Amino acid sequence: MPHSAPSFDDLQRYAPEVVEPHDFDEFWRDTLAGSAAAPVLVDVRPEPTDLRLLDSWDVTFAGFGGDPVRAWYTRPAGVREPLPAVVEFAGYGRGRGLPHERLTWPAAGYAHLLMDNRGQAGQHGAGDTPDPHGAPGGPWPVTWGILDPQDYHYRRLITDAVRAVEAVRALPGVAGDRVSVVGNSQGGGVALAVAGLVDDLSAVLTTAPFLCDMRRAVALTDLAPYGEVARYLAVHREAEESVWRTLSYVDGVSFARRATAPAQFGVGRRDTVCPPRTAFAAYNHYGAANGRPVPPEREMHVYPFNGHEGGEAVHVRRQLRWLRSVLHPVPTPR
Repeated sequence: MPHSAPSFDDLQRYAPEVVEPHDFDEFWRDTLAGSAAAPVLVDVRPEPTDLRLLDSWDVTFAGFGGDPVRAWYTRPAGVREPLPAVVEFAGYGRGRGLPHERLTWPAAGYAHLLMDNRGQAGQHGAGDTPDPHGAPGGPWPVTWGILDPQDYHYRRLITDAVRAVEAVRALPGVAGDRVSVVGNSQGGGVALAVAGLVDDLSAVLTTAPFLCDMRRAVALTDLAPYGEVARYLAVHREAEESVWRTLSYVDGVSFARRATAPAQFGVGRRDTVCPPRTAFAAYNHYGAANGRPVPPEREMHVYPFNGHEGGEAVHVRRQLRWLRSVLHPVPTPR
């Protein structure tokens, strides 16, 4: 609600200690190792489009457990030299759609990989990657397999996202040492997870991130996706301890603490879907546990009168300019 939007000073100070399982690092090390054996690229084939200035390929790569995950790879037509790459993660209930739907990054001169969300498509966008792993839980993606972190949907989706970075580095025409990740809402939370699991990214761009400060988020809003966790617990009252334990393995604050890449955040101060307080929890902890003496560069853009839509095109322009400055810094005058 607008009247309850936190002040900017409150947001700047908000840095809660998020409960983190003692085996968090071991859990993710073992999870990723279990999927690393399979060759990452399964199939890459040109995708005919009506776009004369861009070329696209239909990519299938091996994600969690070797499961095939679909993606679109798009880049400026006729450019032969290796390009810096942007890996994009879609929002909740969305899929990769059609190859001409998201063209900002390739139009700006980047090699662009848009990952499909396994099993989620059909609510807000089209996709074609199934999630074949069933487990007890509720009817919504955020509750699939929620009783056990080993079964949880986001364990698989985040593993897919890490493998997407490996996949883009294996594609032709990519400068593998200049790979960035970007996402909005669920995609923003997934981008933060990748930032905590992949230590050689060039940059992270996250807007209105989902999956951050999960206990607090569920208490702050009744809207989906967080409200779906509450609705699940309203029926499965005995499952609360198991649910919080599972969510602690995918909390974006824990991933943000381990991140090493420069990061740009964006939030709407009146966001009631992914409350801004939870994004600031990740921002204020960003890079705190990465072991480096100097924390990574980071910046936050707050849109005081916007909700989950955030800064929209204004923020995208800031993203484009910021990423270019990170990848191609302006020389300091002598």
